[in-house]
Amino acid sequence: MNKKILVAPDSYKGSLTALQASEAISTGIKRVLPDAEIVSLPMADGGEGTVQSLVDATEGNLHQLEVVGPLGTPVTATYGILGDGKTGVIEMAEASGIGYVNDQTNNPLITTTYGTGQLILACIDQGIEEIILGIGGSATNDGGAGMAQALGYQLLDSDGNEIPYGGGSLNQLASIQTSQAHPALKKVKLIVASDVNNPLCGPDGASNVFGPQKGATKEMIQTLDQNLAHYAEILKKDLAVDVIDTPGAGAAGGLGAGLLAFTQSEMHTGIEIVLEYAKFKEFAVGCDLCFTGEGGIDFQTKFGKTPYGVAQAFKAVNPDKKVIAIAGTVGEDIEELYEVGIDAVFSSAPGAAKLEELIEQATFNLAQTAENIVRVLV
Repeated sequence: MNKKILVAPDSYKGSLTALQASEAISTGIKRVLPDAEIVSLPMADGGEGTVQSLVDATEGNLHQLEVVGPLGTPVTATYGILGDGKTGVIEMAEASGIGYVNDQTNNPLITTTYGTGQLILACIDQGIEEIILGIGGSATNDGGAGMAQALGYQLLDSDGNEIPYGGGSLNQLASIQTSQAHPALKKVKLIVASDVNNPLCGPDGASNVFGPQKGATKEMIQTLDQNLAHYAEILKKDLAVDVIDTPGAGAAGGLGAGLLAFTQSEMHTGIEIVLEYAKFKEFAVGCDLCFTGEGGIDFQTKFGKTPYGVAQAFKAVNPDKKVIAIAGTVGEDIEELYEVGIDAVFSSAPGAAKLEELIEQATFNLAQTAENIVRVLV
């Protein structure tokens, strides 16, 4: 009887996309089992690579759009439309991500999520009914104010003028006008991929926890935290939405709060969303084996990373079948993963080598590792 094998890796950061990794693993399997039925489902956990993975998994399409970047200058962002033609997928980092700033330019007092709002509008204007939005990797701390402005909300100061971009200007906010907001926002559902449960303000809030990695000094953090608290008061006054203590409101510099206040949003963990929209469990039915993996695997993998999510979902359908994970590097305490659905973890690195060499040989090494694993299993 021919084997049916599910191949569902995440990207191997810096070397292979999830699709390329899936192809490499499949190549190794086919060397041993040429007649095997390979089910390829490139995965992601809501962060970098989510758009590409879901587009690949659903045979969708990629689109590009020039938007306002986090520093207020134009950037080209990629977003996706899934194969059903009804679902959009966005990574906010494509428009408002930390990759657009450096040590000299990162300044969360001025960075904006305006471009993320433009991507949401682009999906709405194509008749999209649901939008999956990954909100990791932000360069911003504006509470989603820029996004709201792009969506047509007017964020006004006491003189009736639009407040400037950035979290440093939120203290100027006096009122929010909704009359010019895009009317479709009430109908379009946003599925927000976030693994962050931080509140908007306070010691565990957006500014204190994530501000330093975005270039915020102690003085900036205090200003940003106070400004977000003021912002939350205006949201409560004008929109009747209380987000200051909501878990996840502090994600992506408070973009979580903005999404909850200005859009029809639900927050979920990233891998859960990807598994659902890729119809993972449907494809897993009848499979004899599952391969997954990503660039690095250690005990932290069990906190919502792709291999963990894949293993949990696969075991829910096939409790007696094996899940094999292949990583570029294998870290500490991986035995903890054997209690949550992963049956074995292998490194694809053949031995000591420079990082550049391992990246260059990533496809070969991954295929060879998969081949050797299958030779043992059969």
